[in-house]
Amino acid sequence: MRVIGGSAKGCILKSVPGSGTRPITDRVKEALFDILGPSIAGTRFLDLFAGSGSVGIEALSRGAAYATFVERDWRAIRTIEQNLALTGLDGRATVVRKDVFRFLARQGEQPFDMVYIAPPQYQGLWVKTLRALDRTSHLAERGLAIAQIFPKEYAPLELNSLTVVDQRQYGSTLLCFYQRGTAEEDGKD
Repeated sequence: MRVIGGSAKGCILKSVPGSGTRPITDRVKEALFDILGPSIAGTRFLDLFAGSGSVGIEALSRGAAYATFVERDWRAIRTIEQNLALTGLDGRATVVRKDVFRFLARQGEQPFDMVYIAPPQYQGLWVKTLRALDRTSHLAERGLAIAQIFPKEYAPLELNSLTVVDQRQYGSTLLCFYQRGTAEEDGKD
């Protein structure tokens, strides 16, 4: 697992010990950041179920202004902190050891421009996370939430303020892109 582009390109990242996390493959991560392109620059990025932190670190390496990593496993927290130090990106990051849903339940923080969601598979956590995010102010207006899931887990969701705008499948990984704002609002611009 490595940083693919940007200021920390080529840095080899540590993996979380054990089998409790499922790291994103370099192929999927590269495809994701090709899609996001230059829009990542200057953003506030939230990495939920962060694991080793490789997605948030990639965002920082490619110009995100700031990233917050949320993970509850202490081994993952230690790995994220080591990877941030390894890449020299720790000055633009916060690592939060907390349950994702408790984190999303609190309010008052400046909203994030992008939120990456990569929960454990087959537990319905991606749906629960999107619904929680839909009810909060953690995602900025026109912000983007990306859910990484196994394709067989996907089902259309009815959400109030998040609309699916794209989906991309890479083998056994499906990336679902949701944007804050509704179709009715698009017509009012």
